[in-house]
Amino acid sequence: MIDLSLLVAALPSTPQLPEWSPGVGIIMTVFNIIGLIVARYAVQKPGVGPKMPFPIPGLSGKNFSLSQFLAGLSFGHILGVGTVLGLTNTGLL
Repeated sequence: MIDLSLLVAALPSTPQLPEWSPGVGIIMTVFNIIGLIVARYAVQKPGVGPKMPFPIPGLSGKNFSLSQFLAGLSFGHILGVGTVLGLTNTGLL
């Protein structure tokens, strides 16, 4: 059986997460674009794997693959979530 007093004691220490707002959406969009730019130039073996089914204006070339796209968006989400949490903890968001 779980002692519920331990769960109650942990509640005040959890940080407040922001609800979705246009500011959060803009931050995530900007950092996902940055993640795609980083994936375009920093991947050691570009073009390995299946190609993109649609072109990305300004980023896609003959050697932009689906794995690069997913890696760029994953990295962008990591950067965006860190930024949103940091701005929330400082009170700016």
